[in-house]
Amino acid sequence: MDVDTRLLRYFAAIAEEGNLTRAAQRLFVSQPSLTKQLKHLETQLGVRLFTRSSTGMTLTEAGHALAARTPAVLADWDVAVRETRSAARVLRVGFLASAAATQELVAEFQRRRPGWRVDLRRAPWSDPTAGLATSEVPVALLRLPFPDQDRYGVLPLFTETRCAAMSSAHPLAGRAEVAFEEIVDEPVVIGPSLKGVWRDHWLAVSERDGREVRVGAVTDRPDEFLDAVADGHGLALVPESVARLHPRPRLAYVPVTGVSPSEIGVAWLPEAGEVVADFVRCCQELRPRTPHGTRSG
Repeated sequence: MDVDTRLLRYFAAIAEEGNLTRAAQRLFVSQPSLTKQLKHLETQLGVRLFTRSSTGMTLTEAGHALAARTPAVLADWDVAVRETRSAARVLRVGFLASAAATQELVAEFQRRRPGWRVDLRRAPWSDPTAGLATSEVPVALLRLPFPDQDRYGVLPLFTETRCAAMSSAHPLAGRAEVAFEEIVDEPVVIGPSLKGVWRDHWLAVSERDGREVRVGAVTDRPDEFLDAVADGHGLALVPESVARLHPRPRLAYVPVTGVSPSEIGVAWLPEAGEVVADFVRCCQELRPRTPHGTRSG
């Protein structure tokens, strides 16, 4: 019987969290999708793995047996994948749209590792770990802080100003900059995946002095997100680079003072190996020359 390793990762997350909602948040999938995948795994195995109740998910006897074996199976599989990719000399690098690797970085890595190719994998905006959470990539360029950051190796690279994205018809749209105090009570547009430290950072919770966040709209796609802002449903704090990547006639991007900057970093799986270590060294060496940013550290 063949079982998809992703199903095992989903099972392991549910077993560790003891709760479908927390496991779904950790994996950056919807709870209905996670429930469906769990049922698929139970159907494949022909056993019930959890007892469901109002207090959470409890492993059955069969579930305990699988949970005892799963970490070793996944660890062995991860080693096999790394060794296979190393033999093929391909390094998969995850990235978020506004934290992409530069050609200079890729060229420097290939100079350091002749014969190696970098396979850049763009992650959906719903996954702030850029593929690390599901081990789809061993290393990623992303924004800090991100959920469960302490599970990974992390190196901050550079920072950039945060801007308020707003409708071009907004009274503040023509300003050279705006203080966060001036917009703190405005409604905001958010994505449904905005949770935990990721949510707190992008809503500037620490700078609100306890004032409530007013949600004007919730959207699950980047285009819909920007349309909601342009239509005046709310503002959104975004990195300065978004203004360059997504210019629109009906949108204005105004730099915000009084909030911390956005930070880009490189993160990697524990024990990812020397090839990943070389990529991280390239990131570290090139970070002062990264365009549109200020070096961190």
